Amino acid sequence: MASQLSFTTRPKPISSALHRHPKGRLAALLSLPMIWLVGVYILSLALLLVTAFWVTDPFTSKVKPGFTLDNFASIFTVPAYLATAGRTLGIAAAVTVICAVFSVPLAIFMAKMASPWLRSVLAVAVTLPLWAGYLVKILSVRIVFSQEGFLNWLFAPFGIEGPGYGVFVTIVALVYLWFPYMAIPVYTAVSQIPANLFDASSDLGARGIRTITSVVVPLLKPALIAGSIFTFSLSLGDYIAAKFVGGSTQMIGTIIAQNINLNPPVAAAFSVVPIVLVLVYLTAVRRTGALENI
Repeated sequence: MASQLSFTTRPKPISSALHRHPKGRLAALLSLPMIWLVGVYILSLALLLVTAFWVTDPFTSKVKPGFTLDNFASIFTVPAYLATAGRTLGIAAAVTVICAVFSVPLAIFMAKMASPWLRSVLAVAVTLPLWAGYLVKILSVRIVFSQEGFLNWLFAPFGIEGPGYGVFVTIVALVYLWFPYMAIPVYTAVSQIPANLFDASSDLGARGIRTITSVVVPLLKPALIAGSIFTFSLSLGDYIAAKFVGGSTQMIGTIIAQNINLNPPVAAAFSVVPIVLVLVYLTAVRRTGALENI
């Protein structure tokens, strides 16, 4: 009898146990993401913040645990560091504005005016930079703006010389890199705008620019905010673009890369700057209420 009972009794599957315990299902679902978020991401940021308060021995260059605010103070007291932070903020803002200005008319044309065939071609053209590797895109911009590159070859007959590597080319490279992150959400938002709104605006006497500023842009505010979060934050943390096409231009990432071996606490302190800037930007956006519609 015992052998028969042991033969007929089977272990219950895990799915049955989870079905009877909703909290167990939730824990099983969130365990891996929470391990990554808390154990890797947040813990790494916490250790980074702790390192920013440590000190570096000026003779041995060894990092010693301690507590000092000198690393953060250097960001504001060293003119080169302060100029780099301001330059990076300006470049990130310029990239965000340029991407927004280009994406709105392009999205309107693609969603409301272009034929299906042309819309597909433009969609491929917009997303094409995402198909290539990061360094491939940076090197392509470097080749275009090099001394013997395409731009100088094109304008040489007119006696015009290209801008050369610097802040302008850095902005161009970052726009080229991050433009899809602004264009795609804006295009999606424009495609959802009813066509009769454009007709009503035209019937009321509004021209194209007035329709864009008074009708389209207010409806695109959540999409523009979503795209700007990507373009702004990614531009703040970038430094490879400045390294390859910026000439002598330095960004926050450049300072971090230069000090990561020589003075890790200073690098850690500078790493906090982009995080703080993004948090300030998100806080400002949240107060406008735009994030509620994203």
